[in-house]
Amino acid sequence: MIALPQNPIFEAIGSIADLKSMDCYVVGGFVRDLYLKRPSKDIDFLVVGDCLAVAEGYAKSISPATKVNYFKNFGTAMVKGDHGEVEFVTARKESYRSDSRNPKVEPGSLMDDLSRRDFTINALAIRVNKDGFGTLEDKFDGIQDLKRKIIKTPLDPDITFSDDPLRMMRAVRFASQLNFDIHSDTFEAIIKNKDRISIISKERITDELNKIILSPTPSYGFKLLDACGLLELIFPKFVELKGVETRDGKSHKDNFYHTLQVLDNLSVNTNDLWLRWAAILHDIAKPDTKRFNKKAGWTFHGHEVLGAKMVPKIFKSLRLPLNDKMKYVQKLVNLHLRPIALVKSIVTDSAIRRLLYLAGDDVEDLMMLCRADITSKNDKKVKRYLQNFDLVEEKLQRVEEDDQIRNFQPLIGGAHIMEMFDIKPSRVIGDIKEELTEAILQGKIKNNFKASYAFVKDMGKAKGLKLVKELPIPKSESDKNE
Repeated sequence: MIALPQNPIFEAIGSIADLKSMDCYVVGGFVRDLYLKRPSKDIDFLVVGDCLAVAEGYAKSISPATKVNYFKNFGTAMVKGDHGEVEFVTARKESYRSDSRNPKVEPGSLMDDLSRRDFTINALAIRVNKDGFGTLEDKFDGIQDLKRKIIKTPLDPDITFSDDPLRMMRAVRFASQLNFDIHSDTFEAIIKNKDRISIISKERITDELNKIILSPTPSYGFKLLDACGLLELIFPKFVELKGVETRDGKSHKDNFYHTLQVLDNLSVNTNDLWLRWAAILHDIAKPDTKRFNKKAGWTFHGHEVLGAKMVPKIFKSLRLPLNDKMKYVQKLVNLHLRPIALVKSIVTDSAIRRLLYLAGDDVEDLMMLCRADITSKNDKKVKRYLQNFDLVEEKLQRVEEDDQIRNFQPLIGGAHIMEMFDIKPSRVIGDIKEELTEAILQGKIKNNFKASYAFVKDMGKAKGLKLVKELPIPKSESDKNE
Protein backbone atom coordinates (compact mmCIF):
# COMPACT_ATOMS: atom_id res chain seq x y z
CA MET A 1 0.00 0.00 0.00
CA ILE A 2 1.25 3.49 -0.86
CA ALA A 3 -0.25 6.40 1.04
CA LEU A 4 -0.89 9.55 -0.98
CA PRO A 5 0.76 12.63 0.51
CA GLN A 6 -1.32 15.26 2.29
CA ASN A 7 -2.30 17.35 -0.71
CA PRO A 8 -5.82 18.69 -1.35
CA ILE A 9 -5.41 18.22 -5.12
CA PHE A 10 -6.10 14.48 -4.91
CA GLU A 11 -9.47 14.77 -3.18
CA ALA A 12 -10.38 17.81 -5.30
CA ILE A 13 -9.81 16.03 -8.59
CA GLY A 14 -11.40 12.87 -7.22
CA SER A 15 -14.55 14.88 -6.42
CA ILE A 16 -14.61 16.40 -9.92
CA ALA A 17 -14.29 12.91 -11.44
CA ASP A 18 -17.13 11.69 -9.21
CA LEU A 19 -19.36 14.52 -10.48
CA LYS A 20 -18.54 13.39 -14.04
CA SER A 21 -19.11 9.72 -13.07
CA MET A 22 -15.60 8.78 -14.20
CA ASP A 23 -12.91 6.69 -12.54
CA CYS A 24 -9.74 8.67 -11.92
CA TYR A 25 -6.24 7.70 -10.77
CA VAL A 26 -2.93 9.39 -10.07
CA VAL A 27 -0.57 7.36 -12.19
CA GLY A 28 2.92 6.63 -13.47
CA GLY A 29 6.13 8.30 -12.36
CA PHE A 30 4.52 10.15 -9.47
CA VAL A 31 3.43 6.86 -7.88
CA ARG A 32 6.81 5.26 -8.56
CA ASP A 33 8.69 8.16 -6.98
CA LEU A 34 6.26 8.23 -4.06
CA TYR A 35 7.23 4.64 -3.27
CA LEU A 36 10.94 5.40 -3.72
CA LYS A 37 10.63 8.57 -1.62
CA ARG A 38 12.04 10.62 -4.48
CA PRO A 39 10.88 14.17 -5.32
CA SER A 40 8.49 14.36 -8.26
CA LYS A 41 7.64 17.60 -10.03
CA ASP A 42 4.62 16.66 -12.10
CA ILE A 43 1.39 14.89 -11.21
CA ASP A 44 -0.38 12.84 -13.89
CA PHE A 45 -4.02 11.77 -13.63
CA LEU A 46 -5.54 8.94 -15.63
CA VAL A 47 -9.24 9.33 -16.41
CA VAL A 48 -11.31 6.38 -17.59
CA GLY A 49 -13.52 8.55 -19.77
CA ASP A 50 -13.08 12.10 -21.03
CA CYS A 51 -9.97 13.62 -19.44
CA LEU A 52 -10.83 17.05 -20.89
CA ALA A 53 -14.01 17.22 -18.81
CA VAL A 54 -12.08 16.56 -15.59
CA ALA A 55 -9.29 18.97 -16.60
CA GLU A 56 -11.82 21.73 -17.29
CA GLY A 57 -13.49 21.12 -13.93
CA TYR A 58 -10.12 21.37 -12.20
CA ALA A 59 -9.23 24.57 -14.09
CA LYS A 60 -12.51 26.22 -13.04
CA SER A 61 -11.86 25.26 -9.41
CA ILE A 62 -8.65 27.28 -9.58
CA SER A 63 -10.14 30.35 -11.28
CA PRO A 64 -12.47 31.17 -14.20
CA ALA A 65 -9.45 32.46 -16.13
CA THR A 66 -7.33 29.30 -15.80
CA LYS A 67 -6.70 27.75 -19.20
CA VAL A 68 -6.65 24.13 -20.26
CA ASN A 69 -4.15 23.05 -22.89
CA TYR A 70 -5.75 20.15 -24.75
CA PHE A 71 -3.89 17.82 -27.11
CA LYS A 72 -6.67 16.02 -28.94
CA ASN A 73 -4.45 13.66 -30.95
CA PHE A 74 -2.93 12.25 -27.77
CA GLY A 75 -5.99 12.46 -25.54
CA THR A 76 -4.18 14.59 -22.97
CA ALA A 77 -4.83 17.90 -21.22
CA MET A 78 -2.62 20.06 -19.04
CA VAL A 79 -3.47 22.68 -16.42
CA LYS A 80 -1.04 25.03 -14.70
CA GLY A 81 -2.09 25.90 -11.18
CA ASP A 82 -0.95 26.19 -7.59
CA HIS A 83 0.36 22.63 -7.69
CA GLY A 84 2.47 23.15 -10.81
CA GLU A 85 1.70 21.46 -14.11
CA VAL A 86 -0.99 18.82 -13.73
CA GLU A 87 -1.56 16.51 -16.68
CA PHE A 88 -4.72 14.53 -17.42
CA VAL A 89 -4.81 11.63 -19.84
CA THR A 90 -7.71 9.58 -21.12
CA ALA A 91 -7.31 5.85 -20.57
CA ARG A 92 -6.39 4.45 -23.96
CA LYS A 93 -5.13 1.54 -25.95
CA GLU A 94 -2.61 1.82 -28.74
CA SER A 95 -1.54 0.11 -31.94
CA TYR A 96 1.64 0.84 -33.89
CA ARG A 97 2.93 0.79 -37.48
CA SER A 98 6.37 -0.65 -38.10
CA ASP A 99 7.77 2.62 -39.49
CA SER A 100 6.66 4.95 -36.70
CA ARG A 101 6.61 5.23 -32.92
CA ASN A 102 3.43 7.33 -33.12
CA PRO A 103 0.57 4.98 -32.24
CA LYS A 104 -3.03 4.84 -33.33
CA VAL A 105 -4.90 5.73 -30.14
CA GLU A 106 -8.44 4.93 -29.04
CA PRO A 107 -10.23 5.02 -25.67
CA GLY A 108 -9.60 2.03 -23.42
CA SER A 109 -9.94 0.64 -19.93
CA LEU A 110 -7.65 1.05 -16.93
CA MET A 111 -6.03 -2.28 -17.81
CA ASP A 112 -5.55 -1.19 -21.44
CA ASP A 113 -3.78 1.95 -20.32
CA LEU A 114 -1.51 0.40 -17.71
CA SER A 115 -0.48 -2.39 -20.07
CA ARG A 116 0.64 0.11 -22.75
CA ARG A 117 3.08 1.76 -20.35
CA ASP A 118 6.79 1.27 -20.79
CA PHE A 119 7.78 -0.48 -17.56
CA THR A 120 6.05 -2.18 -14.65
CA ILE A 121 7.41 0.40 -12.20
CA ASN A 122 5.58 3.08 -14.23
CA ALA A 123 2.36 1.06 -14.54
CA LEU A 124 1.13 1.90 -11.05
CA ALA A 125 -2.06 3.82 -10.28
CA ILE A 126 -3.74 5.09 -7.10
CA ARG A 127 -7.46 5.76 -7.12
CA VAL A 128 -8.62 9.27 -6.13
CA ASN A 129 -12.41 8.79 -6.37
CA LYS A 130 -14.15 8.94 -2.99
CA ASP A 131 -15.14 5.30 -3.32
CA GLY A 132 -11.83 3.45 -2.94
CA PHE A 133 -9.70 6.57 -2.42
CA GLY A 134 -6.05 5.62 -2.05
CA THR A 135 -6.42 2.11 -3.46
CA LEU A 136 -3.32 0.98 -5.36
CA GLU A 137 -3.75 -0.66 -8.76
CA ASP A 138 -0.70 -2.80 -9.52
CA LYS A 139 -1.64 -5.08 -12.41
CA PHE A 140 1.93 -6.07 -13.33
CA ASP A 141 3.72 -6.44 -9.96
CA GLY A 142 5.38 -3.06 -10.28
CA ILE A 143 5.81 -2.75 -6.51
CA GLN A 144 7.62 -6.09 -6.45
CA ASP A 145 9.93 -4.87 -9.23
CA LEU A 146 10.60 -1.67 -7.28
CA LYS A 147 11.59 -3.80 -4.30
CA ARG A 148 13.79 -5.99 -6.48
CA LYS A 149 15.18 -2.91 -8.31
CA ILE A 150 14.28 -4.29 -11.72
CA ILE A 151 13.38 -2.57 -15.00
CA LYS A 152 10.89 -4.80 -16.79
CA THR A 153 8.18 -4.29 -19.41
CA PRO A 154 4.53 -5.07 -18.54
CA LEU A 155 4.02 -7.07 -21.75
CA ASP A 156 6.31 -8.87 -24.21
CA PRO A 157 9.45 -6.67 -24.34
CA ASP A 158 10.07 -7.61 -27.95
CA ILE A 159 6.75 -6.02 -28.95
CA THR A 160 7.19 -3.11 -26.52
CA PHE A 161 10.54 -2.06 -28.02
CA SER A 162 9.60 -2.76 -31.60
CA ASP A 163 6.49 -0.59 -31.20
CA ASP A 164 8.36 2.28 -29.52
CA PRO A 165 12.16 1.96 -29.79
CA LEU A 166 12.73 5.05 -27.66
CA ARG A 167 11.73 2.86 -24.72
CA MET A 168 15.08 1.08 -25.08
CA MET A 169 16.84 4.34 -24.24
CA ARG A 170 14.36 4.94 -21.43
CA ALA A 171 15.10 1.49 -19.96
CA VAL A 172 18.78 2.37 -19.72
CA ARG A 173 17.97 5.85 -18.44
CA PHE A 174 15.78 4.56 -15.58
CA ALA A 175 18.35 1.90 -14.71
CA SER A 176 21.05 4.58 -14.56
CA GLN A 177 18.95 7.11 -12.62
CA LEU A 178 17.63 4.59 -10.09
CA ASN A 179 20.62 2.20 -10.01
CA PHE A 180 18.31 -0.65 -11.05
CA ASP A 181 19.06 -3.76 -13.12
CA ILE A 182 17.35 -4.41 -16.43
CA HIS A 183 15.54 -7.76 -16.46
CA SER A 184 17.34 -10.32 -18.62
CA ASP A 185 14.40 -10.82 -21.00
CA THR A 186 13.98 -7.07 -21.33
CA PHE A 187 17.71 -6.58 -22.00
CA GLU A 188 17.75 -9.36 -24.61
CA ALA A 189 14.86 -7.64 -26.35
CA ILE A 190 16.85 -4.38 -26.47
CA ILE A 191 19.74 -6.22 -28.11
CA LYS A 192 17.36 -7.82 -30.61
CA ASN A 193 15.59 -4.55 -31.47
CA LYS A 194 18.49 -2.08 -31.22
CA ASP A 195 18.46 -1.28 -34.95
CA ARG A 196 14.88 0.00 -34.57
CA ILE A 197 16.36 3.07 -32.86
CA SER A 198 16.88 4.43 -36.39
CA ILE A 199 13.23 5.53 -36.60
CA ILE A 200 13.65 7.77 -33.54
CA SER A 201 14.67 11.41 -34.00
CA LYS A 202 18.16 12.41 -32.87
CA GLU A 203 16.61 15.02 -30.59
CA ARG A 204 14.59 12.42 -28.65
CA ILE A 205 17.58 10.07 -28.38
CA THR A 206 19.88 12.83 -27.13
CA ASP A 207 17.27 13.97 -24.61
CA GLU A 208 17.42 10.50 -23.03
CA LEU A 209 21.23 10.43 -23.35
CA ASN A 210 21.47 13.73 -21.47
CA LYS A 211 19.34 12.29 -18.67
CA ILE A 212 21.72 9.33 -18.47
CA ILE A 213 24.67 11.75 -18.34
CA LEU A 214 22.98 13.58 -15.45
CA SER A 215 22.34 10.40 -13.46
CA PRO A 216 24.30 9.88 -10.21
CA THR A 217 26.76 7.38 -11.75
CA PRO A 218 26.53 7.97 -15.51
CA SER A 219 29.14 5.33 -16.38
CA TYR A 220 26.58 2.66 -15.50
CA GLY A 221 24.21 3.93 -18.17
CA PHE A 222 26.98 4.14 -20.77
CA LYS A 223 28.11 0.59 -20.01
CA LEU A 224 24.54 -0.64 -20.47
CA LEU A 225 24.24 1.24 -23.76
CA ASP A 226 27.50 -0.32 -24.89
CA ALA A 227 26.57 -3.83 -23.79
CA CYS A 228 23.26 -3.82 -25.68
CA GLY A 229 24.76 -2.28 -28.84
CA LEU A 230 22.86 1.01 -28.74
CA LEU A 231 25.92 3.17 -28.02
CA GLU A 232 27.62 2.20 -31.28
CA LEU A 233 24.48 3.24 -33.16
CA ILE A 234 23.86 6.58 -31.43
CA PHE A 235 27.41 7.71 -30.56
CA PRO A 236 29.93 5.67 -32.59
CA LYS A 237 32.80 8.11 -32.04
CA PHE A 238 32.71 7.41 -28.33
CA VAL A 239 32.89 3.64 -28.87
CA GLU A 240 36.13 4.16 -30.83
CA LEU A 241 37.82 4.95 -27.51
CA LYS A 242 37.48 1.28 -26.47
CA GLY A 243 40.37 -1.13 -26.41
CA VAL A 244 44.00 -1.49 -25.37
CA GLU A 245 46.84 -2.00 -27.82
CA THR A 246 50.23 -3.43 -26.85
CA ARG A 247 53.53 -3.17 -28.71
CA ASP A 248 56.99 -4.15 -27.48
CA GLY A 249 55.46 -4.84 -24.10
CA LYS A 250 54.05 -1.30 -23.82
CA SER A 251 50.30 -0.70 -23.50
CA HIS A 252 48.10 2.36 -23.27
CA LYS A 253 45.05 2.68 -21.02
CA ASP A 254 41.57 1.87 -22.29
CA ASN A 255 40.39 5.41 -22.98
CA PHE A 256 36.72 4.38 -23.02
CA TYR A 257 36.76 3.23 -19.40
CA HIS A 258 39.15 6.02 -18.41
CA THR A 259 36.70 8.58 -19.79
CA LEU A 260 33.81 6.98 -17.91
CA GLN A 261 35.84 7.12 -14.71
CA VAL A 262 36.58 10.80 -15.32
CA LEU A 263 32.86 11.38 -15.88
CA ASP A 264 31.97 9.61 -12.61
CA ASN A 265 34.69 11.48 -10.70
CA LEU A 266 33.38 14.78 -12.00
CA SER A 267 29.75 13.88 -11.33
CA VAL A 268 30.45 13.64 -7.60
CA ASN A 269 31.05 17.40 -7.59
CA THR A 270 28.77 18.88 -10.26
CA ASN A 271 25.39 18.45 -11.94
CA ASP A 272 26.37 20.74 -14.79
CA LEU A 273 25.41 18.90 -17.99
CA TRP A 274 27.92 20.75 -20.17
CA LEU A 275 30.81 20.23 -17.80
CA ARG A 276 29.94 16.53 -17.86
CA TRP A 277 29.94 16.68 -21.67
CA ALA A 278 33.44 18.18 -21.49
CA ALA A 279 34.49 15.11 -19.51
CA ILE A 280 32.95 12.81 -22.12
CA LEU A 281 34.76 14.55 -24.98
CA HIS A 282 38.08 15.50 -23.36
CA ASP A 283 39.93 12.53 -24.91
CA ILE A 284 37.65 11.98 -27.91
CA ALA A 285 40.50 12.54 -30.41
CA LYS A 286 42.89 10.00 -28.88
CA PRO A 287 42.07 7.26 -31.43
CA ASP A 288 42.90 9.71 -34.24
CA THR A 289 46.17 10.91 -32.67
CA LYS A 290 47.50 7.61 -31.34
CA ARG A 291 51.12 6.93 -32.34
CA PHE A 292 53.82 4.52 -31.16
CA ASN A 293 57.56 4.84 -30.99
CA LYS A 294 60.04 2.64 -29.19
CA LYS A 295 61.40 5.36 -26.91
CA ALA A 296 58.22 7.14 -25.83
CA GLY A 297 55.78 4.27 -26.24
CA TRP A 298 52.21 5.35 -27.00
CA THR A 299 51.54 9.04 -27.54
CA PHE A 300 48.44 11.12 -28.30
CA HIS A 301 50.09 14.42 -29.19
CA GLY A 302 47.64 17.19 -30.04
CA HIS A 303 44.54 15.23 -29.04
CA GLU A 304 43.26 18.22 -27.08
CA VAL A 305 43.50 20.52 -30.14
CA LEU A 306 41.94 18.01 -32.54
CA GLY A 307 39.31 17.11 -29.93
CA ALA A 308 38.25 20.76 -29.65
CA LYS A 309 37.91 20.91 -33.44
CA MET A 310 35.72 17.79 -33.36
CA VAL A 311 33.27 19.17 -30.77
CA PRO A 312 31.08 21.17 -33.22
CA LYS A 313 30.66 18.17 -35.54
CA ILE A 314 29.74 15.89 -32.65
CA PHE A 315 27.29 18.43 -31.24
CA LYS A 316 25.69 18.84 -34.66
CA SER A 317 25.35 15.08 -35.18
CA LEU A 318 23.68 14.65 -31.78
CA ARG A 319 21.48 17.74 -32.22
CA LEU A 320 23.09 19.41 -29.22
CA PRO A 321 23.01 23.23 -29.18
CA LEU A 322 25.57 24.96 -31.42
CA ASN A 323 25.85 27.99 -29.15
CA ASP A 324 27.79 29.14 -26.11
CA LYS A 325 27.29 25.70 -24.51
CA MET A 326 29.18 24.10 -27.38
CA LYS A 327 31.92 26.75 -27.20
CA TYR A 328 32.25 26.18 -23.46
CA VAL A 329 32.78 22.42 -24.00
CA GLN A 330 35.18 23.16 -26.85
CA LYS A 331 37.23 25.47 -24.63
CA LEU A 332 37.53 22.95 -21.80
CA VAL A 333 38.51 20.14 -24.19
CA ASN A 334 41.17 22.39 -25.71
CA LEU A 335 42.60 23.45 -22.34
CA HIS A 336 42.28 20.27 -20.28
CA LEU A 337 46.00 19.46 -20.44
CA ARG A 338 47.18 22.94 -19.39
CA PRO A 339 46.77 22.56 -15.60
CA ILE A 340 48.26 19.04 -15.75
CA ALA A 341 51.33 20.46 -17.50
CA LEU A 342 51.64 23.03 -14.71
CA VAL A 343 51.50 20.28 -12.10
CA LYS A 344 54.37 18.46 -13.79
CA SER A 345 56.69 21.46 -13.85
CA ILE A 346 57.72 24.43 -11.78
CA VAL A 347 54.69 26.70 -11.74
CA THR A 348 55.67 30.15 -12.99
CA ASP A 349 53.50 33.24 -12.62
CA SER A 350 53.55 33.75 -16.39
CA ALA A 351 52.14 30.24 -16.97
CA ILE A 352 49.43 30.94 -14.40
CA ARG A 353 48.59 34.28 -16.06
CA ARG A 354 48.28 32.57 -19.43
CA LEU A 355 45.95 29.91 -18.03
CA LEU A 356 43.77 32.59 -16.42
CA TYR A 357 43.72 34.56 -19.65
CA LEU A 358 42.71 31.55 -21.78
CA ALA A 359 40.21 29.98 -19.36
CA GLY A 360 38.61 33.18 -18.09
CA ASP A 361 35.52 32.60 -15.96
CA ASP A 362 35.69 28.87 -16.70
CA VAL A 363 39.00 28.30 -14.90
CA GLU A 364 37.32 26.74 -11.82
CA ASP A 365 35.40 24.30 -14.06
CA LEU A 366 38.62 23.51 -15.91
CA MET A 367 40.39 22.70 -12.65
CA MET A 368 37.47 20.51 -11.59
CA LEU A 369 37.72 18.59 -14.87
CA CYS A 370 41.48 18.19 -14.48
CA ARG A 371 41.14 16.84 -10.96
CA ALA A 372 38.61 14.30 -12.23
CA ASP A 373 41.07 13.33 -14.99
CA ILE A 374 43.50 11.84 -12.46
CA THR A 375 42.49 8.16 -12.60
CA SER A 376 45.70 6.26 -11.85
CA LYS A 377 45.41 3.04 -9.85
CA ASN A 378 48.42 4.24 -7.90
CA ASP A 379 46.86 6.00 -4.89
CA LYS A 380 50.11 7.74 -3.96
CA LYS A 381 50.41 9.17 -7.48
CA VAL A 382 46.82 10.43 -7.39
CA LYS A 383 47.37 12.01 -3.98
CA ARG A 384 50.56 13.72 -5.18
CA TYR A 385 48.87 15.12 -8.28
CA LEU A 386 45.89 16.42 -6.32
CA GLN A 387 48.20 18.10 -3.80
CA ASN A 388 50.02 19.77 -6.69
CA PHE A 389 46.67 20.94 -8.05
CA ASP A 390 46.07 22.57 -4.66
CA LEU A 391 49.29 24.55 -5.15
CA VAL A 392 48.26 25.55 -8.68
CA GLU A 393 44.86 26.76 -7.44
CA GLU A 394 46.48 28.75 -4.64
CA LYS A 395 48.73 30.43 -7.17
CA LEU A 396 45.79 31.05 -9.52
CA GLN A 397 44.02 32.90 -6.72
CA ARG A 398 47.08 34.97 -5.80
CA VAL A 399 47.95 35.93 -9.38
CA GLU A 400 44.33 36.83 -10.09
CA GLU A 401 44.23 39.09 -7.04
CA ASP A 402 47.51 40.76 -8.00
CA ASP A 403 47.14 41.12 -11.77
CA GLN A 404 43.41 40.73 -12.53
CA ILE A 405 44.21 38.79 -15.68
CA ARG A 406 41.00 36.80 -16.00
CA ASN A 407 39.09 37.91 -19.12
CA PHE A 408 41.36 40.95 -19.40
CA GLN A 409 41.64 43.11 -22.48
CA PRO A 410 44.70 45.38 -22.83
CA LEU A 411 43.81 48.88 -21.62
CA ILE A 412 45.46 50.33 -24.73
CA GLY A 413 43.44 49.29 -27.77
CA GLY A 414 43.68 49.75 -31.50
CA ALA A 415 41.89 53.11 -31.46
CA HIS A 416 44.38 54.44 -28.91
CA ILE A 417 47.34 53.31 -31.02
CA MET A 418 45.95 54.95 -34.17
CA GLU A 419 45.39 58.18 -32.26
CA MET A 420 48.84 58.17 -30.65
CA PHE A 421 50.74 57.64 -33.89
CA ASP A 422 48.21 59.08 -36.36
CA ILE A 423 48.08 55.89 -38.46
CA LYS A 424 45.30 54.06 -40.23
CA PRO A 425 44.25 50.44 -39.52
CA SER A 426 47.21 48.21 -40.36
CA ARG A 427 49.15 45.08 -39.40
CA VAL A 428 51.46 47.03 -37.12
CA ILE A 429 48.55 47.85 -34.78
CA GLY A 430 47.79 44.14 -34.32
CA ASP A 431 51.48 43.44 -33.71
CA ILE A 432 51.70 46.07 -30.97
CA LYS A 433 48.53 44.80 -29.30
CA GLU A 434 49.85 41.22 -29.39
CA GLU A 435 53.19 42.23 -27.91
CA LEU A 436 51.41 44.22 -25.20
CA THR A 437 49.29 41.20 -24.28
CA GLU A 438 52.36 38.97 -24.14
CA ALA A 439 54.24 41.46 -21.99
CA ILE A 440 51.39 41.48 -19.46
CA LEU A 441 51.03 37.69 -19.47
CA GLN A 442 54.77 37.22 -18.99
CA GLY A 443 54.78 39.67 -16.11
CA LYS A 444 57.10 42.16 -17.83
CA ILE A 445 54.66 44.96 -17.10
CA LYS A 446 51.67 45.45 -14.82
CA ASN A 447 48.16 45.23 -16.20
CA ASN A 448 47.33 48.94 -15.83
CA PHE A 449 46.97 51.93 -18.15
CA LYS A 450 50.17 53.70 -17.14
CA ALA A 451 52.46 50.70 -17.70
CA SER A 452 50.62 49.67 -20.88
CA TYR A 453 50.84 53.20 -22.29
CA ALA A 454 54.58 53.42 -21.67
CA PHE A 455 55.08 50.00 -23.27
CA VAL A 456 53.10 50.96 -26.40
CA LYS A 457 55.08 54.20 -26.80
CA ASP A 458 58.32 52.21 -26.69
CA MET A 459 56.99 49.63 -29.17
CA GLY A 460 55.86 52.36 -31.56
CA LYS A 461 59.25 54.03 -31.42
CA ALA A 462 60.99 50.69 -32.05
CA LYS A 463 58.83 50.19 -35.14
CA GLY A 464 59.67 53.63 -36.53
CA LEU A 465 56.39 55.30 -35.61
CA LYS A 466 56.29 58.94 -34.53
CA LEU A 467 54.28 59.84 -31.46
CA VAL A 468 51.98 62.72 -32.44
CA LYS A 469 49.59 62.77 -29.50
CA GLU A 470 49.97 62.06 -25.81
CA LEU A 471 47.04 60.33 -24.11
CA PRO A 472 45.96 61.39 -20.64
CA ILE A 473 46.36 58.67 -18.02
CA PRO A 474 43.01 58.19 -16.26
CA LYS A 475 43.40 59.08 -12.58
CA SER A 476 41.21 56.15 -11.58
CA GLU A 477 43.59 53.74 -13.34
CA SER A 478 46.98 55.35 -12.98
CA ASP A 479 47.60 53.76 -9.61
CA LYS A 480 45.91 50.46 -10.42
CA ASN A 481 47.96 47.41 -9.40
CA GLU A 482 50.84 49.62 -8.29
